[in-house]
Amino acid sequence: MSASQSSEAVDEAVNDVEGTEEARRTLIALIKAAFPHEKVPDAAYERAAETVQKQAEDSTWMRVKIAQGLDSLQGLTEGRFHELTPQQAHLVLLRVQHTTFFGFVRQTVVVNLYEDEEVWEALGYEGPSFDKGGYIDRGFDDLDWLPDPRIEEYDGEPLEDVVSDLPTVASTRSTQSAAVPAGQSTARAGRVGTGRKQAS
Repeated sequence: MSASQSSEAVDEAVNDVEGTEEARRTLIALIKAAFPHEKVPDAAYERAAETVQKQAEDSTWMRVKIAQGLDSLQGLTEGRFHELTPQQAHLVLLRVQHTTFFGFVRQTVVVNLYEDEEVWEALGYEGPSFDKGGYIDRGFDDLDWLPDPRIEEYDGEPLEDVVSDLPTVASTRSTQSAAVPAGQSTARAGRVGTGRKQAS
């Protein structure tokens, strides 16, 4: 078989998988299982799947990996990956998590899914603020997504002051002793560095 014939065979095999509704459905189900969010609409996952397919088009090798990966997921689940519960799908993804196929899907989706404004709205993210003057005047301290903090005043026994057992000021003797090098007398240390010789 020539190189051109081999390339045509690869393209045909890839097209048999990637062009099918089953492959599209499986890819969407994979993304939903890998990035589960109850409030994110299906349309956002569908757009993420389209992005994965478009980016894979730049490389025949990656198209093959995507096709093989989707085919493997279907093979591992008897053709019903999209019907699995989130827990079941998670277990299947653990079996393919180190493949080139899954790595490509993950790195593509983790960027594109969370750039989708419909996803922002579903997750409660208001979007970037630099073009609106920043957050300082737009509720930067708005914590309505957290419960109200509990504020209580202490009404128990008076608290005792913590008193250190260390002296507040070191004595002159202790500081002079600390400055004397090992093996040198205090008297000699006092003469070192004066720049004058004492009279004999």
